[in-house]
Amino acid sequence: MAGPVTLDVAGRQVRVTHPDKVVFPPTDGRAARTKLDLIRYYLSVGDGALRGVADRPMILKRFVKGLSAEAIFQKRAPEKRPDWVDVAELKYASGTSAREAVIHDPAGLAWAVNLGCVDLNPHPVRAGDLDHPDELRIDLDPVPGVAWQQIVEVALVVRDVLADHGLTGWPKTSGSRGFHVYARIGPRWPYRQVRLAAETVAREVERRAPDLATSRWWKEEREGVFVDFNQNAKDRTTASAYSARATPDARVSTPLFWDEVSRCRPEQFTVDTVPTRFAAIGDPWAGMDDAAGSLEMLLELAERLGPAEKPPKGTGAAGPATSKSGRRQSTKPLIEVARTKTKDEALAALDTWRARHPRAAERLQPADVLVDGMRGPSSIWYRIRINLEHVPELQRPPQEELIADYNPWMSRLREDQ
Repeated sequence: MAGPVTLDVAGRQVRVTHPDKVVFPPTDGRAARTKLDLIRYYLSVGDGALRGVADRPMILKRFVKGLSAEAIFQKRAPEKRPDWVDVAELKYASGTSAREAVIHDPAGLAWAVNLGCVDLNPHPVRAGDLDHPDELRIDLDPVPGVAWQQIVEVALVVRDVLADHGLTGWPKTSGSRGFHVYARIGPRWPYRQVRLAAETVAREVERRAPDLATSRWWKEEREGVFVDFNQNAKDRTTASAYSARATPDARVSTPLFWDEVSRCRPEQFTVDTVPTRFAAIGDPWAGMDDAAGSLEMLLELAERLGPAEKPPKGTGAAGPATSKSGRRQSTKPLIEVARTKTKDEALAALDTWRARHPRAAERLQPADVLVDGMRGPSSIWYRIRINLEHVPELQRPPQEELIADYNPWMSRLREDQ
């Protein structure tokens, strides 16, 4: 493996270690892409990428062992960093805090990629005001089996809901399965109200397109495209504009013009194709910072709608929706199959369960298999649950001992010891 190289990035010196380390393995018709290739990609779309991340604290999502291993989510910026990488201290409801990295220029993009970042994950606030977001973010998350065309149809409804309430929507592919619509807002409202405004968008989208979209919180109750409003909670980040994603074909979360949305396909946009597109048409989000709007109309709608529907609560042990522990009990016949460190392990456990219960497995709909990515101390872990509502009651397998029972907190404790 080649030794370190030093890049001159707009007058700043950026040291790149292992520049020939493969980030995206080769696929049919495309050679491997290295760390240095990824840095060059980000520099080629630098103006657009910085529009999404500059002056914002961000979590460093580091693929230190490559894309085949789970990423490490590093909140705290490295102590050894260039003097042109700043920090901002975010405080959380848990009482913890973290001094997170803040970049400002193309050299900062290269620095983040050198640490093992593939996508960039900023908070919706500026470093100068950490309590008042200036972005409202809508994440369209399809349940399994939903076609891409349905996702973009929901995106168009989101655009209309935002426009009807005084906001300009800015669309982009997520680079994964879903779609994002952002809106610039004045930094006047705390996180709680921004999240309420986003939830109100979700409820109104569901009202206008009930056969396409859902705002239901509980995963097993969703059908269609989930209009995810919780990305506006204080501790949440999403992949920013022009972020490369950890997919085999090196897809990019790509800003679009609205007249492109209905005919776009996510596989069109990769680290190979987006630089040419950016050079040819520029950044569709170039006017975003000049289009900050107000949440007042959405918050007025929230007041008229009243509180969002909450999960039904029983009366202690007798309540149909509450367990003896007081925790919510699903209205669906759910069983849990496994908890694992990696997604591959989770899917292997699912295959084991299917082999044990073939008659039940053949009756499952795609949306009945719930693969939950759960936030652990420093990385995502996975939970597999099965909704048995499409299985005749007498054929439903009981809750069994978990096929795998990974505990990320115990693993972290052992590592610390």
